[in-house]
Amino acid sequence: MQKITPRVDIAFKKIFGVEENKDLLILLINSIVSEEDQVSEITLLNPYNPKSFRNDKLSILDIKAEGVDGKRFNIEIQISDEADYNKRALYYWAKLYTEQLKEAEDYANLSKAIGIHILNFTSIPESDKYHNVFHIVEKENGLKYFKDLELHTIELKKFADSVSNELSDVIARIKTSLDIWVAFLTKYSLLDKDNLPESLEENTGLKKALNVLEVMNFNEAEREDYENHLKWLQIQTNTIRNYELKGRAEGLAEGEARGEARGEARGIRKIAISMLKANKPLDEIILFTGLSQDEIAELKNEIER
Repeated sequence: MQKITPRVDIAFKKIFGVEENKDLLILLINSIVSEEDQVSEITLLNPYNPKSFRNDKLSILDIKAEGVDGKRFNIEIQISDEADYNKRALYYWAKLYTEQLKEAEDYANLSKAIGIHILNFTSIPESDKYHNVFHIVEKENGLKYFKDLELHTIELKKFADSVSNELSDVIARIKTSLDIWVAFLTKYSLLDKDNLPESLEENTGLKKALNVLEVMNFNEAEREDYENHLKWLQIQTNTIRNYELKGRAEGLAEGEARGEARGEARGIRKIAISMLKANKPLDEIILFTGLSQDEIAELKNEIER
């Protein structure tokens, strides 16, 4: 039986998004956020529920949690690169922030909202760091006036590409608590909970996470959902990659930039068509692909012909 990877969102949420593992989620959050945003206890706002992804390969299996001081956290792991992911991240942050306020309540009741996006791809090539933190700041002096907005991106590929598959190299790369969790997500197959290196031997959180991954019980339906979800993600990733490669090849004849753009556009269209055939809501297709309502309508007409 294929070993479960914690990077697939179903497994990720079953590790960090259940009541019995809230301590792991707290450790993960605290390894990412600043000292002032550390949490000692959290409430899961959308705990793991297998029905949330049953027969829905495109569901967003994020983890929403609230700290004792009211701060809200949204943690999402994303395997495949999608068009306009930055817009989607901001959209989900806005929902996290605004859904706090009930009708007729005062704006003073709004607490800081922190979005944490763990990405299995490179999203910010301009930065060599795998962990980047974003705020709204004043253009000239960097003043952070709107303090309730905070977005984190954690690009797993940058970390994974910086080390070999030798355990000694991975251990040498680990300097922070976040490095440990990123190593767990990317190099878990090298880590044995019963035989950890001396530097990690006392890390009870890592040991528990490795144990949870090892003994994770998927029932038959959940295992099928996991396998189908993983297969769908792989197909979508390969589809985009193939179209990009085709676009680059065409670019040799008609201009590289134009060819790459065409390849990317075809990949996006392919995803939109898959979502239309799966009867996904229009707003969800717009969010995932960045296409306009008119463009999606044209694709729908093409399918129905």
